[in-house]
Amino acid sequence: FEKTQRSSSQTAWFVEGPPPCPLSLLWPPAACPRLRGCLQSGTPHSTMSRWASVGSRHVRSYNHLQGDIRRRKLFSFQKFFLRIDQNGKVNGTKSKDDPLSKYHGNHICGRGVVAIRGLHSNYYLALNRKGNCMEREFNVDCTLKERIEENGYNTYASAEWRNKKRQMFVGLNVHGKPLRGRKSRRKNTATHFLPILV
Repeated sequence: FEKTQRSSSQTAWFVEGPPPCPLSLLWPPAACPRLRGCLQSGTPHSTMSRWASVGSRHVRSYNHLQGDIRRRKLFSFQKFFLRIDQNGKVNGTKSKDDPLSKYHGNHICGRGVVAIRGLHSNYYLALNRKGNCMEREFNVDCTLKERIEENGYNTYASAEWRNKKRQMFVGLNVHGKPLRGRKSRRKNTATHFLPILV
């Protein structure tokens, strides 16, 4: 019997209030009560902690990324560019010129929580409660916790869902196929990506 739990009591990587958010890339704040408080200026840290609580071991500085919106590609440790296509699929490509590998990345609800939107598909990268990696219209499945690992690569874990108290990560295997989030681990290099500016 497996339990999928919300990650409201787990470690995050931001400690200050939220930056101004580019709402035009998301959806009207009234449509999501969980994020509405985060999208208002002057939100107290107690509201921010609904997403995650601050832990002493893995606190990272994201000052240089606060409010950042840029075009990027995600290059995996397995040497694939993560691709968000127009048919609801996420996979990897070896082609550095594939337009479907380009995305807009923006930070929401404080540093460390991101949304990744395909530049051409206009869909968001998502991990649902079952750990399936997919693309969809923006909702809570599309909120990802970005962390810089010791090897310099980034990992992207669901900000909303956990499996048996374990975080679930975006990942690509050696064939460029998406990993099941329930089987992913932070130390598995299949979940490691380099964001590359384009």
